[in-house]
Amino acid sequence: TTTKLTARTRHSIFFWFRVLLSLTVLSFSLAVTLVALFQGKTTMWPNVPTWASLLSFVFLLILVGMLEAMQISFYACAKMKKDERATSFFGKKTGELISKKNNLPAFMIGRQLMVVSCFFILARVTTLDVEVGRGENIFGVSDAFQSFLNLGLHAALLMTIMGAVVWKLAASAFPKVFFNAPFTYVLLWIGLCLEWTGICSGAWLLARILKRVMKLQYDEVYVGTPEKPVLSKDYLDEVAASRDALEEATRRLEEGRVVSLEEEKAKKGSRNDEVDDVPNDA
Repeated sequence: TTTKLTARTRHSIFFWFRVLLSLTVLSFSLAVTLVALFQGKTTMWPNVPTWASLLSFVFLLILVGMLEAMQISFYACAKMKKDERATSFFGKKTGELISKKNNLPAFMIGRQLMVVSCFFILARVTTLDVEVGRGENIFGVSDAFQSFLNLGLHAALLMTIMGAVVWKLAASAFPKVFFNAPFTYVLLWIGLCLEWTGICSGAWLLARILKRVMKLQYDEVYVGTPEKPVLSKDYLDEVAASRDALEEATRRLEEGRVVSLEEEKAKKGSRNDEVDDVPNDA
């Protein structure tokens, strides 16, 4: 028990050390981005005021996060029954719209178009435009470190955590919350409209070719739908093995009982014989 407790403590310390390290780097990246925004040292278009750049940064991060969360939420709720996933008016409307033929993959195409567009603008907002060697470095860092910041890796980390990972983790834990949100229904329609433009329609053909080459099957072939589930072959094999094991255990138990009964009868028989052998003094 002491060994397990020590291992658990070490694991907990290592986990929280990584969390603290990540938050430190994230805080520094956010500080660098905000300072560069207010000092006009980003690649944002010069005619855009600072307050508009800041609002665009916050709004686009939230928008990208919602789009990432919707992807996780839709696939998670697709495995639920209709009456379980839709608990609000907008949830029912979202469920009806996404359940129509090809609307789910169509939204994924439109969603990706929105994500790419948001990242294009976010890259302009967060990428630094500081000329090294003129004493204008962010926080007065060295020229070498400023050259590293100019690469934009801090912005990539910032957008990965705040614009994607946090939202995905939340959606994986609470998919129904995002599925029933009003803005989910609005973004769903926008995504479908973007896919309707046909900009990325070539993906349908390429996906069909990939399906043929890799011989892919829909999940319904293996597990069925939430309303009509179908047990997969692997699961059936496990059930059959468990049933065989149960039958074997039952058979052994019955054999043990039979042997016990026979032994008990034999003991009773021997006792009766002993009683018969005793002489009757009367």
